[in-house]
Amino acid sequence: MKLNRSSGVLLHPTSLPGAYGIGELGASARHFVDWLARAGQRYWQVMPLGPTGYGDSPYQAFSAFAGNPYLVDLDTLRAEGLLQSADFEATPPFDPRKVDFGTQFVWRNQMLDRAYAHFSFGVHPELAAEFGAFKTQEAAWLDDYALFMALKAAHGGLPWNAWEAPLRDREPRALQQARARLSSAIDRVAFGQFLFFRQWRAVREYARARGVQVIGDIPIFVAMDSSDAWAGRDQFYFDDQGQPTVVAGVPPDYFSETGQLWGNPLYNWERMRESGFEWWIERFRGSLKLYDIIRVDHFRGFAGYWEIPFPAETAIQGRWVPALGHEMFEAVGRALGPLPIIAEDLGVITPDVEKLRDDFGFPGMAVLQFAFGGGDFSVNEFLPGNLKENRVVYTGTHDNDTTRGWWVKADESEKHAFRVYTHSDPSEESFAWMLTEIAFGSRAVLAVVPLQDLLNLGSEARMNLPGTTGDHNWTWRLDPEALRPELAQRLRELTERTGRA
Repeated sequence: MKLNRSSGVLLHPTSLPGAYGIGELGASARHFVDWLARAGQRYWQVMPLGPTGYGDSPYQAFSAFAGNPYLVDLDTLRAEGLLQSADFEATPPFDPRKVDFGTQFVWRNQMLDRAYAHFSFGVHPELAAEFGAFKTQEAAWLDDYALFMALKAAHGGLPWNAWEAPLRDREPRALQQARARLSSAIDRVAFGQFLFFRQWRAVREYARARGVQVIGDIPIFVAMDSSDAWAGRDQFYFDDQGQPTVVAGVPPDYFSETGQLWGNPLYNWERMRESGFEWWIERFRGSLKLYDIIRVDHFRGFAGYWEIPFPAETAIQGRWVPALGHEMFEAVGRALGPLPIIAEDLGVITPDVEKLRDDFGFPGMAVLQFAFGGGDFSVNEFLPGNLKENRVVYTGTHDNDTTRGWWVKADESEKHAFRVYTHSDPSEESFAWMLTEIAFGSRAVLAVVPLQDLLNLGSEARMNLPGTTGDHNWTWRLDPEALRPELAQRLRELTERTGRA
């Protein structure tokens, strides 16, 4: 993939402002796109857009192909007649500063149920043909996903491997009976997906018309409790009871003495090779319907992955196992052409990972918050002067503290290294913008900055703290008054001055 020197902003759509407790794909999304265009930005980077479940992480979705119905813009549905003003009378009071996913799960699903009911009663009959075409076009994943979600609701939210054996094991007669019994619920799930993809397509067309493209994130692994694992069980390592025999994670390192036990099912790469990597071809095909450029999270897992026996309490007792990433990317390239991929190659990266990345020309990542530890300016590849051109440089990511928060909490040795390297002594107030200037001024072909850093926000605006759960993760929302014209102008001037316009 050949990128031109450019820049962008990272903001997940859930963080957009709006009246209904979570960002939506309507006026607020278009307003943000307008602001990006005024600021001279070419890219809007988002996190995975899939439907979230327990823990609310966009990296643990119920499907690798579906969209998150929480993002469906309700005012658009009202304008189209799919919702009535009376449907909004019981709208709960929402905190404009954070997402309450529990309330979204109950109230928003009720609103989408009402929209489906109005549609079923004949409101907007011209949508029927469009909805039918969508179901036909996306049947390869939608049929299983809609059935999965309907069955999950019928089982009180239990994971698929806790369902009765005939459904857990996808016995044809059991599936046929379930489709007949739950036909209305299945169609309702499919309608929610239709609304999401319809609105997201409109947002992308609006952005494209203003010179803004979307960088979208896909996790390398799928969630254990997902339609992908249930419907594609032979693509993973499961026993006869639907329990994984091995799961994903990362080994102990500087950040954790016990490693990280993610619990995702692991791919049976030999089985995938036998099918010509069809699953991956379809996954990337689906991602290209959502994004212009795909950032692959945990890219190193395509070269080798940390395999942990199941069950386990920590990630300590694992082993490295080689993957078939090279063969897979060749197969996907033959089917889809050159892939517009950014490789998330952070952490301890071995030569085989670098070779895989470079053989396909994928740009890697650099994070400036990692640049000033260790003390040796000659070896830290994240230092601005050491960055290669075929890199995407970030001040921080969704898993880091905000840049202002990081500076406040940084070790004195890191602060000293920054002062020595830059011949400066920034204040807490000025540091985030200074790091943004350094990112934009670097050789890296693409510079991306989280919106929180442009707004100079502290740790209260952090998006995620890895290894933790709770309502402090994934819930930050943008103040609607924060996207000021003067900030857009300042960012545009920086973009033009550093040759990224």
